[in-house]
Amino acid sequence: MTIDSNTLFQNYFTNHKNYDEVLKSNMKINPEWDDLLSNLITAGPDELISRQKEIDWLMDENGVTYNVYNDPKGLHRAWDLSIVPFLIHDKEWLTIEKGLKQRAELLNLILKDVYGKRELIKNGIVPHEVLFAHRGFLRQCDQIKYNTSKDLLIHAADLARGPDGRMWVVNDRTQAPSGLGYALENRFAMNKAASNLFNGINVKQPSDFFQDYNQMLIDAAPKDIDNPNIVILTSGPHNETYFEHAYMSSFLGYPLVKGNDLVVRNGRVWMKSLKELKQVHVILRRVDDVYMDPLELREDSYLGIAGILDVIRQKNVSIVNPIGSGVLENSGLIPFMNAICKYFFNEELLLPQIASWWCGQEKERNHVLKNIKKYVVKRIDRSNRESIYFCEFLNEAKLNKLKEEILANPYRFVAQAKIQFSTAPEFIEGKLEPRKIMCRTFAIAKKDGYSIMPGGLVRVAAERENLIVSNQRGGISKDFWIVSDTQQNYFHNYAWDNTFRNPVSDINDLPSHTAENLFWSGRYLGRALVTSRLLRMCLNSMQSSQYKNGEVPPENLKIIFEAITGITHTLPGFVGKGKEDVLKNPLKELNALVLDSYKVGSLAQTLGSFNNSYYTLRNLWSKDMWRVFDGIKKLWNKHDKDKEYSVAALIKLLDSTITRLIAFMGLIEESILVDQGLLLYFIGLQTEQASLTIAKCRSLIVASYDEDLEYEMLEALLSSHESLNIYRYSYRSYLSVENVVKLVILNDKYSRSLTYQLSRILKDIGKLPLPTGITGNSKCYDLIHEANQIILKSNIDTLLELDETEAVRENLEDMLSELSELLHQTSLSISDTYFNHSYQQNQLVNQNFPLQ
Repeated sequence: MTIDSNTLFQNYFTNHKNYDEVLKSNMKINPEWDDLLSNLITAGPDELISRQKEIDWLMDENGVTYNVYNDPKGLHRAWDLSIVPFLIHDKEWLTIEKGLKQRAELLNLILKDVYGKRELIKNGIVPHEVLFAHRGFLRQCDQIKYNTSKDLLIHAADLARGPDGRMWVVNDRTQAPSGLGYALENRFAMNKAASNLFNGINVKQPSDFFQDYNQMLIDAAPKDIDNPNIVILTSGPHNETYFEHAYMSSFLGYPLVKGNDLVVRNGRVWMKSLKELKQVHVILRRVDDVYMDPLELREDSYLGIAGILDVIRQKNVSIVNPIGSGVLENSGLIPFMNAICKYFFNEELLLPQIASWWCGQEKERNHVLKNIKKYVVKRIDRSNRESIYFCEFLNEAKLNKLKEEILANPYRFVAQAKIQFSTAPEFIEGKLEPRKIMCRTFAIAKKDGYSIMPGGLVRVAAERENLIVSNQRGGISKDFWIVSDTQQNYFHNYAWDNTFRNPVSDINDLPSHTAENLFWSGRYLGRALVTSRLLRMCLNSMQSSQYKNGEVPPENLKIIFEAITGITHTLPGFVGKGKEDVLKNPLKELNALVLDSYKVGSLAQTLGSFNNSYYTLRNLWSKDMWRVFDGIKKLWNKHDKDKEYSVAALIKLLDSTITRLIAFMGLIEESILVDQGLLLYFIGLQTEQASLTIAKCRSLIVASYDEDLEYEMLEALLSSHESLNIYRYSYRSYLSVENVVKLVILNDKYSRSLTYQLSRILKDIGKLPLPTGITGNSKCYDLIHEANQIILKSNIDTLLELDETEAVRENLEDMLSELSELLHQTSLSISDTYFNHSYQQNQLVNQNFPLQ
């Protein structure tokens, strides 16, 4: 194949230093890449740029993110997928696959031995410091026996091409390996956006592997459990791979829970649902070992379940992977892996490893100290990246400091030869250039061995000569193809028949935290919409009156300004100390009310709260919902809270926000069934809207004004309530307090009226399951029933009566005040009844589990 003259490969072969996947050692093209390279050349730079943009758009639209702490780009960084895949031929992959199966079996036996007979230590195969000095070794897990055929159920290995042209093992990941969800989404995106690159290429699909994955979880359940309750345990939306937690929950169909959703009772683990505790049989954890049990491990952890280790000892729950498996993520084991393989299997390792020297042995330590400039030095623990030392780049002072640390605690350090990762083509600014890559592969335990995913996740260095391949350092990912000479079935069957094991879930299966976030999503969404419309009404009033900063505001605007402060609870605002200065420049305060996320009660702050609850629930939402939600984020990211925008600019922002919020609300009912939790969202939404309806009425129509000013207040209320048109259509008359009260407060047929909202809350709360032990009605039902009775028994003439000064409609104020308090008490009662996460256990003796 001739590609030298093609513009795609301009400068690809210059400064060639590393083993390249495309080039053989004789600088000829690897024939296994011929078809892909032909497809790339046929597409051409312009087409590839277009397809790359489509992939970027697709990842963005689907909300594929990778959280990077303290990232200037923000917490939820978009996932980068390259248009150019990485490939390995099936002939080579078969050898790699055998090596991966051998390694998974070997690590499984090491895990059994470490917490069992410890023959490796007794027989001098592995020094005891390598295991006992590793922070992943947890003595609390000693002698625990498991229900499963294997202890190690999931294994991920990071591979890189070594100097001999073979794939070498760089790292093992055994606690809670990440990457499967990203790898699957990469394949979906490539199939959709770059299907032309598959032309003439037989790529193996991972369907069977994910069938095995799901079956592994089912088989992990304690014996004699035909219908296991399986959950995925996450540390929450701020975890770097939270997208994957939610993605796998949605993909597999198992609930995503946090530690506070689970509780230990009577030697078993239970999930808190709305009605009762439901026993959990299998936990797929995405939480690190030491955080799993605050009763026996890190007592300051809020991520795990107090007492779960005792349940594991009793074999009443299975954890995937077992707690304590982090000891296998141990670079100190690498120098001894061949000896371990000979001990257990009487054979050599099939996959080579990085040459490594453990500094706990005198001969090896002296060799390392003498030749330290040649090596990469790291702690045997999986420590932070700043503790990996590329010694060739260290000055004398830093080298001497490192040597002192090694001499002080030699058993904590290992030195490794610097491996020159191979390079593969990456599409950069219209051309291909070589970038270093690392592949993550995945193994899943089966009853008779391990199943290996055909492919996996490929990560690419962010820059051409970058030594580090890492998503945290801005790396890119690639789809990982295993290509075959035989025709492949491109039908993706990711459905599995678990109906006999897992009947259709309902609201009783809803984890308590999920239920709580659904309730608060409704409240935040309702608050955001009402606040947006209220602020827009105020700005429209300013615009129509041609009000300018520095002028004394007309009376109607003063009242509206004060109402906004009261309704949003953003004191001091327009009513507190210094209000005169605020009224001289109301636009400044309104800008803050819209855009300042640090101002409690502002629209930006409310949207931020909704953002948090949305991310927590993202496994429930559809892709269309994500697109609308992402549109809101992008819209707001264009605006600077420190900049003062004009009235027209703020109105434009609010118009767009309101449209998107309404679209989002319309899509919610398409994502989740009422009986699967949507009911909680409706209750939260109606509770917030009813509370704010009350607040607007108290601020704008309880007081009595002269005829013209009263008309302005009635119009302001109806406009902010999006009810002006329906009022005109219904009454065809001049605005009157009586008709406005009838429409906004008392009309039981109008979905925006207070009466309708309260009746809807009553109806929905009545559908909630009664927690075990409660007979009759729940307290929250009784409270909202009382509110309904008050408004149903109210009389319009009585409500409109003025007090002795004829300044206030006192009866209306009293009723609204009482209803507001009952709604508040109802909300508190819902939280106390259904969302109580206060259960906490403490250790009798403090334990220290250092992170470094």
